[in-house]
Parts: sequence; structure tokens; C-alpha cells
Amino acid sequence: MDKFFKISERGSSFRAEIMGGIVTFFSMAYIIFVNPNYLSQAGMNWHAVMLATCISAALGCFLTGMLANVPFAQAPGMGLNAFFTYTLCFGMGYTWQQGLAVVLVSGILFLVITVSPIRSKIIASIPADLKAAISAGIGLFITFIGLLNADIVTLFGNVYDDTGALVSTDYSDMGNILHGPALLALIGLIIIAILLCYKVKGAIFIGIIITTIIGIPMGLTQYNPDPVSLSVLGETFGKLSFNGIFEVQGGVLAFITAVITFFICDCFDTVGTLIGTARSAGMLDKNGNLPGGDRALIADAIATCTGAIFGTSTVTTFVESSTGIAEGARTGLCSLVVGVLFLLSCFFAPVAGMVPSAATAPALIIVGVFMLKGAADIAWDDMEIAIPAFLTIVTMPFAYSIGDGIGFGFISYSIIKIARGKVKEVPILIYILSIAFAAMFALTYL
Repeated sequence: MDKFFKISERGSSFRAEIMGGIVTFFSMAYIIFVNPNYLSQAGMNWHAVMLATCISAALGCFLTGMLANVPFAQAPGMGLNAFFTYTLCFGMGYTWQQGLAVVLVSGILFLVITVSPIRSKIIASIPADLKAAISAGIGLFITFIGLLNADIVTLFGNVYDDTGALVSTDYSDMGNILHGPALLALIGLIIIAILLCYKVKGAIFIGIIITTIIGIPMGLTQYNPDPVSLSVLGETFGKLSFNGIFEVQGGVLAFITAVITFFICDCFDTVGTLIGTARSAGMLDKNGNLPGGDRALIADAIATCTGAIFGTSTVTTFVESSTGIAEGARTGLCSLVVGVLFLLSCFFAPVAGMVPSAATAPALIIVGVFMLKGAADIAWDDMEIAIPAFLTIVTMPFAYSIGDGIGFGFISYSIIKIARGKVKEVPILIYILSIAFAAMFALTYL
């Protein structure tokens, strides 16, 4: 096993990989319950979607671990599940069966791109400073997720709707952070911080366990058995349909718009997560690329296609993978552990649900500390670089989207270089991607 996964060669250990996998799983286990909550609003069976979520996540993790040998986990993505329900089904008028067909086509498009030479050229064309900005932006993004999960920061409105969201911390009533999930999260944050300062191995994992135990007398750690029969999967498995898909208002153009939107979001959320997280952990090679990253994209695309068949929206690489990497995981064995735990969740979902989000939120907040160091490598004294980098960093958490952050960075970088008469300094692919992002923003929000 050590030879196959190159555990020792990458400076890791069997223990670090197992611990990293467990931490990653519990950091993203919320998707098991949140994804069905979104998709069931479109008319899908809640329990069937839960099973599809676990199975597609497990497949994505297994493929990532075996094909790419990198410590990244996959599952149906947040944001994309909301886009599926609120925009694709409610807004554009597709049935959920047609929506799954759209997801399948976007996954096939992603797969075609990833197995072609275009994939490596896209990653290589991203300027080093923007790669550093992506890493820092993801750090703030995942910290933001942690603050939200802990109820330390609250949102007014739906963060996924077309009107955006207003973030607010109620400074007038400090009692809001001195009870309930917020208090438990603050306790966990202090525990993990102290353990890290003492350089305790497995600090994040230990912190999650201790915080979960503390949550028992607080009434936040609960076990609510809700057995699920595998037969219910038949409610969504193989139900995607192309029947009448071009008869929806907008016809072929609406279909193409939906497919491209899913593709761009999935592709650049994944690329951003892989590059940004790996960069902060020192996993990139001398050329700034992640060894095995190309195969991780292939795994992502296959998982998206399979997920559509089982009955869930787009599968993507989770930024919460950074929690396992922070624990020392460096190989695909970590991903396999996550995959096994997702499979077990098909039968023991209530066990996974025992760990409250307030217990895993501190891990997400702490990871931001590790990833924000990427900002130190940006040439802040050069406004041609600093402004696109800044927009990349701040847009990710504020727009709640890694893809949108990358899009803002690419577009502003291209425009500034053109205005400065430095057209040739920008790789042609960055221009193409900037136009694609601009078109996506226009089609999605106009």
C-alpha cells in the first residue's frame, strides 16, 4: 500500500492518511442531508437523493484516490444544487428529470475537455500571481463556510439567489455567540488552536472529537436514527430524460446556456480547489502544476455523469478536502477513506449526522490560516497584478463561489492588460476564458 500510494515518498504516513480522510469526511458530511433538502424541492424523493449523494460522492472519491492519487474528496456541490433547483427547474421550467439530463451533458463536456490537450493548457495558462490569489481566496471562502456553519456569521436572504446576500454579525447582542452552535464552535476553535500551537499531531481531528463530546450536554450532539431502504434509490436512478427538453422556453439556447453554466462552474471550482489547496500545502511541482491533477479532473467529470444517472446534481471537488490535507494527508488513500465512509453512510447516515456542524466549523476556520499565506506571494506593489488578485480573493467568499472569483480575476486581468497595451502578455486561453465567464455572467444574471 505504501508503494502504490507513495505514502512515505510524499512525506506522509498511514496514520495521517486515515486521520485526514476521517476529518475530511466529517467536514463535508453535511452534504448528505443538505443536498436532498435542496433537490427535494424540485420534486425529487428526499431519501433517494440522499443515497445518490452518498454513492456518487463515494465513486468520485474512489476514482480520485485510485486514478490521481491525490487527497481530494468529491460530492454533489453546494451552489450547483441550488442552481439546479431554483434556476434550472423553478426559473427555466425544466423538470427535475430534464435537469439531470442537463447535468449529464455538462459532465460529458467536462470529460471531453479533461481528456484533451486543452485541460493542461488551461491550468498552465493561469499566471502565478493569480494562482496564489486563488489559494488565498479559497482560504477566506472556506473560513466563511465555517463561520456560517457555526452561526457566528449569518446571512439575510438566500446566498444562491440572483439578488446576492448581505452578511452581518450582530455586534449589538453578543449573547448570540455565547450560546448554542456559536458557543460550541468558539470552544472548538480555541481547542484546535491550542493543540496546533503545541504542534499536537492530529490536532484538527482531536479537536472535532472533543468538541462533539462537549456538544452532548449542550444538546447539540444528537443521534436521530432514520433507516433508509436501498430500494428507494429506484425513485431517481436512471430517471433523467431528454423528452421535451428543447420545448422549454428558450429552446436550444436555454439548454446550451444551462449546460455551459454547469460546466464552467464545475470545471473552475475543481481547478481552483486543486491548485489553490495544493499550492498552500506545497504539493505543486516546479511548474506550478499538481501531479495527478489532470486525472483528478477526469474523476470529477466521470462522477458528475454517474451522479446524474443515480439522481443528483453536479459532483465536484470539495474545498473541505483542505482539512484533511492540513492533517498531513498527501495521497489518494485519504480519498479512499472518505469514499468508504460515504458508502457506509448509505446505511449509517444518522451516525455521520451525530457530529454537529459547529464541531467541524472550527476546522474550516483554522484551514483559512494555512491557506491565506498564498497572498504573501502576490506582487501587491504592481497594480496590474494586485487588482485582479484582490478581486479574485474577495469575490470567492462574498459571492460564495470559487468559480465566480476566478472569473472576476480573469476578466479584470485581461481588461487591465489590454488597457495598458500589454495584450501579448496575456495567454490566449485567458482571453477565451474571460469571454466565456463574461458570457456566463450575462446569461445567468441578465
